[in-house]
Amino acid sequence: MDKIGINGISVYGYHGALPEEQRLGQPFRVSLELELDTRPAAAADALEKTVNYAAVVQTVEAIVQVGHVCLIETLAERIATRVLAEFPLVLAVTVKVEKPFAPVAARFEGICVTIRRTR
Repeated sequence: MDKIGINGISVYGYHGALPEEQRLGQPFRVSLELELDTRPAAAADALEKTVNYAAVVQTVEAIVQVGHVCLIETLAERIATRVLAEFPLVLAVTVKVEKPFAPVAARFEGICVTIRRTR
């Protein structure tokens, strides 16, 4: 299966278990790996035969920017579900949601969750 990667979408959102996270917000990074057959698009050199990654990015931004959830696991699940629903050529999607400034009393580069969902 072929893969299209979209790495490090930076979006400000209001997610987290703590009230101040939901009130003040923070940046999130989302990376996706879309699994699909890219041969028809490559043969025809036609965007309509593949997944428009700009549209995928807009979908991710809309999910992260609207509302709030307590867990990045929930955020990842919502993104995966929407990508599979809105982009029928995608057979499987891997979603990584990173929270670079999670309120943890330690030095770290980020907290993340990665899920993979298929049709």
